[in-house]
Amino acid sequence: MPSLLAIESSCDETAVAIICREDGRPRLLTSLISSQIEIHREYGGVVPEVACRNHALRIRPLVQQALDDANLSLEEIDAFAATRGPGLASSLLVGLSYAKGLAAATGKPFYGINHMEGHLLSPFLELGKVAPHLGLIVSGGHTLLIDVRGFDDYKLMGHTIDDAAGEAFDKVGRMLDLPYPGGPEIEKYAREGNPKAFRFPRPQLRDAPLDFSFSGLKTAVLYQLQKLENPHSQLADLCASFQAAVIDSLVKKTILAAMEADRQMITLSGGVACNKALQSALGAAAEEAGIALSLAPPALTTDNAGMIAFAGLLSSENRDADSLTVGIDPNLSLTP
Repeated sequence: MPSLLAIESSCDETAVAIICREDGRPRLLTSLISSQIEIHREYGGVVPEVACRNHALRIRPLVQQALDDANLSLEEIDAFAATRGPGLASSLLVGLSYAKGLAAATGKPFYGINHMEGHLLSPFLELGKVAPHLGLIVSGGHTLLIDVRGFDDYKLMGHTIDDAAGEAFDKVGRMLDLPYPGGPEIEKYAREGNPKAFRFPRPQLRDAPLDFSFSGLKTAVLYQLQKLENPHSQLADLCASFQAAVIDSLVKKTILAAMEADRQMITLSGGVACNKALQSALGAAAEEAGIALSLAPPALTTDNAGMIAFAGLLSSENRDADSLTVGIDPNLSLTP
């Protein structure tokens, strides 16, 4: 039962997971996350220096806790993996350096993993193999449409040209004086609001119909707030209308991309994949188009090491290990 220990530290979550194959299927023996949300909430967003310092403080005891939970010693781990990008440089350095140190100390293979590949593959962890599909990744830093032929065979079909969807949620949340992170707060208020109360734009890029742009939508919300005497009295409607605009854009472009790529399956992953309204709207549109929808498990949507472990496991089964000289790449791309 070969095992792999993975570390994720691309932003403000310190995470460690251990995975193995059992009867041919992947099995997460443990997946731990040490969140820094409460620390960064007082700043209204992630402070890189604070995130880095807390990664350094938390990573060693978290690795030991993961080993204890899995009832394994460090010497019984067969390979190590860590996120090498994209992400905050100072945060990435902590996890990547620690994992490479463990690999060097034990003489075991090391695999540097693309954070976005972890998100992309997360809906297939229970199945254990990656089926051809159209993947929508929606997170705080990225909004991507990826045509997936199989593991490590990806084609970029669409991406954001400015703000990512999750970033837009957080920025609009700050405009509305909502706690960080803004996405869950906006979703909460949107449940009680009228999504047609305000007419916010759904940007269409003439030369790139599958690309996303949310900066204009964010600006439209700002202008609308300036017109209202008491924005707080219409908070639910503002949240619902903004959320509807984001979801409309995501859903329409995803269905269009799936049809263009001739895929019969769509996957949804990334932190914003937790949004129930997005899940519902994409599910309804996919059903109408005769396309299956597969969601990442809730525990694998926000930043976590379980998805990095699965990507590391597939890497260990399909490619050579990385050199211990491999470094971080804060702007690492998922496709050539």
